[in-house]
Amino acid sequence: MADDGSTGSTEDAALDDVLAAEHAAVWGYGVVGAALPPEGRGPAADGERAHRDSRDRLAELLDERDADPVPAGAGYELPFPVLSAADAAALAVVLEEGVSAAWVALLDAAADAEVRQLAVDSLGAAEERAVAWRTAAGRTPVTTALPGLPD
Repeated sequence: MADDGSTGSTEDAALDDVLAAEHAAVWGYGVVGAALPPEGRGPAADGERAHRDSRDRLAELLDERDADPVPAGAGYELPFPVLSAADAAALAVVLEEGVSAAWVALLDAAADAEVRQLAVDSLGAAEERAVAWRTAAGRTPVTTALPGLPD
């Protein structure tokens, strides 16, 4: 999406970036769920559903602004092989941290109060999911003081 320097286009570009991250998260949660035993797939299904809802809301918001929402990719490159439940949890952490970074960037670019609130709410939800996945992956610390920001 081209940015002509106006606040609206900057905000729309950031919304599009979050949408791209949400597309990747939806796809990635399919991999997460596939690597988990059937009885452990509930959190993956919940995460996928949350990201689908975010994706759909973002696409709707961009459409309302007459902006062309970025389409989902046919597939995405995994950061590492996912061969176990621990790998699946680690991938879910990567997915949540990826969307968190995009939501933080939107917070920086957003002028609209409703968009800023959406970003804050979504960032908090992503960190809640990330805490659970970090725990499942055996990572410490399980929380991040400032989710979405570089270490």
